[in-house]
Amino acid sequence: MKSSLAEKEKSSAIEKSSDITAEELPPTKVEKSSAIEKKVCDYTEGKWVQDSRKPIYSGKMCKRWLSGMWACRLTQRPDFSYEKYRWQPDNCDMPDFKGRHFLARMQHKTIAFAGDSLGRQQFQSIMCLITGGKDSTDVQDVGKEYGLVRARGAIRPDGWAYRFRKTNTTVLYYWSASLCEIEPLNPGNPSTNFAMHLDRPAWFLRTNLYRFDVVVLNTGHHWNRGKLNANRWHMYVNGQPKNDRTLRDLKSARNLTVHSVVKWLDEQFDKYPNLRVFMRTLSPRHFFNGDWNSGGRCDNTKLLFGSHNVSHNNDPAAESAVQGTRVEYLDITGISELRDDAHLSKYSLKSNNGSQDCLHWCLPGVPDTWNELLFARLLFPQPKKPSAQI
Repeated sequence: MKSSLAEKEKSSAIEKSSDITAEELPPTKVEKSSAIEKKVCDYTEGKWVQDSRKPIYSGKMCKRWLSGMWACRLTQRPDFSYEKYRWQPDNCDMPDFKGRHFLARMQHKTIAFAGDSLGRQQFQSIMCLITGGKDSTDVQDVGKEYGLVRARGAIRPDGWAYRFRKTNTTVLYYWSASLCEIEPLNPGNPSTNFAMHLDRPAWFLRTNLYRFDVVVLNTGHHWNRGKLNANRWHMYVNGQPKNDRTLRDLKSARNLTVHSVVKWLDEQFDKYPNLRVFMRTLSPRHFFNGDWNSGGRCDNTKLLFGSHNVSHNNDPAAESAVQGTRVEYLDITGISELRDDAHLSKYSLKSNNGSQDCLHWCLPGVPDTWNELLFARLLFPQPKKPSAQI
């Protein structure tokens, strides 16, 4: 399957079966650097600027793809100025995200998002961006092809998959909050505990990687004792229960999993040379004067103008894991840190008890920019790093 995709890539990226032509792809933009020294664009250095062209889609209209709980236009929130910003890097220009350009670049390809609810927000965002928020008979639900169907008694399926038939582009999301394999210890018991295999990638990734061309991963906010206890997850390493001192700090446990997943993926590139994998960094929380269960708030509605992202080392586990591998680092943490105005805040559907959601984002909103950064990286690939010698 990958070899046939490679042959298609060697020919025209756009076939006659599509309404999109190669001429419609955006031209490569010249970076704002000297003619002598050209540098790879650093999208993490820049500032948020107002843009009257934003948002690209309406939160009221994108109902097929966007969960109502994240569509702040459907809540009682009275201000929507947070929708009117774009990220402007200091040393280069970012290409505008256009659905037809994305589909052209991803013709006959599959992009898979795997991660927690913030990964799901990014997935819903990209579906709204591609379609402009409009439903279309061209978009086919292909979740059954990947086993993404709602099990009996489940609130929702483990993910979703949609195919744009005109360009044969598939976009899917798989819920894997930890990215590691979660295995029921007693499958016949509905209240069973689960083995959380820190050194094994999620089963869905292992069994479906050959079908993917781009993979975007994230994990972070489920690595706390409350989540592990609620999910009845028990840490395992090498197939055995593991709860020694080094892993009692859940940062170490997450670090082990992220490194294990990245190492496994890096070993797959020789088999799938056209594969692109991105490890996305943590989405920041903005709870002030408390946490989610102790009165924490994030009801600021004004952006601090002129703020530059100068933060680095935003996700040490992810950054160190990708070093020396061909897995790419998609840093969204610093730019998102500046946007405490764009969370669900007190307008969350669950805020009737006085709590605020300072973790998830309003859509349209900040996750759209994550996808614009991803789009820029797909259009203008950075030089690939050699595989680590392990």
